[in-house]
Parts: sequence; structure tokens; C-alpha cells
Amino acid sequence: MKIREITLNTSQLAATTAFYTHTLQLPVIRESANSVSFQAGSSVLTFEQSDTVASPVYHVAFNIPQNRLPEAIQWLQATTTLLPVTPDSAVADFPHWNAHAVYFYDNNGNLLELIARHDLKNEAEKWQIAGISEIGIATPTPTRYADELIRDYQLPVFAKQPRLEQFTALGDDEGLLIIVAEARNWYPTAIPAQHFPARVTIEYNGNVHTLSV
Repeated sequence: MKIREITLNTSQLAATTAFYTHTLQLPVIRESANSVSFQAGSSVLTFEQSDTVASPVYHVAFNIPQNRLPEAIQWLQATTTLLPVTPDSAVADFPHWNAHAVYFYDNNGNLLELIARHDLKNEAEKWQIAGISEIGIATPTPTRYADELIRDYQLPVFAKQPRLEQFTALGDDEGLLIIVAEARNWYPTAIPAQHFPARVTIEYNGNVHTLSV
């Protein structure tokens, strides 16, 4: 499954533009007084100014070349602060997913993740964002909501992650909808997940759908 575009809210549009262009070096492809869109590899990341949604906090992950996590870490350590995963390391090891990841915040407090998925075989000569890998969706009824998406869009449960009562991943290594229960902490933080509105455009089996989540 490919995540073609996500649209999130921000109350700090100018600061958000500065963060993503300077820290993550994403090129701006569209910009207006009320929104900005970045090219994030094969995906588009859009932020819209919102003065009605107070301090929205989202979780977004980006795929990077599976062989370039050390270079990505070195870049991020020079521009922002990595979140600790264990007392001794900022690198998360997901053996069942065959992946490693690091986490950090953007200017809005959104929890961002760079993940190297080794089964993608997407080696590159330098680190870069290959595309949007995950968007977190918090809901009071994660099981029912996941069932609705499976029924309406024929999305698969991620083969590497068994379904849990409070956590379901739909999609594959290219793109995942991470559906969690509200108030469940976003790993690796103590920040409880909350629902904030977003739009997500996905492509699966040749079909393109835009979801309001």
C-alpha cells in the first residue's frame, strides 16, 4: 500500500515550513497563505493552518533507504534531538518487522519517525526520505474502525503484526495505517494518542482512495 498524501493541521504554518525545509530538507511543491505541501519522496506531506484545532499532535513515519539509518541519525543529531528508546540507545529494533527506527519531534510536537525497513531492499547511496511510511490514527474503537477500513477498501492487516485490541496496522512495508486506541501512549513516549482530523490518500491494488480520518 502506498501513502500518496497526508494532510494535517497546524497552528504554526510558518514555523512548520521552516522545520521541514531546513531540518528534513523537503522541497516545497505548493504553498499558499493557509497551507504548504512538501515532496516527501514518493509522497506529499501537506499542512493546513487551523485555528480551531488546538495544538494537534500526530504520529507520522517516513521510510528511508534501509542501509542509510546511521547517516540519517548523524544528520538529525546535528539538527534536532532524538528521543531515547532505551536508557542506552535512540534506535528502536523491531525484529518481527525487520526494521530499525529513530524518533523525534517537529516544531508542532508531532511525533516523527524515520524507519529503515530492510525487506524493502531500497538501498541508496545517501540518506533521504523515500516516502511516508505510516500515519497514526487514534480512535475510541480501533477494532471496529479497522474492520470498517478492511471492509470498505479491502485493506490487508499487516502480515508482520498480529492484531491487538488497542493496535492494528493495515497495509504493508511501503505504507501503513496505524490504528490505535485513544489514550494509548505513542511509542516510545508517554504522550497519549488523541484523535485529530486528517486526510489520507492511499493507493492499494491499483485503487486510490482519500480517507477523512
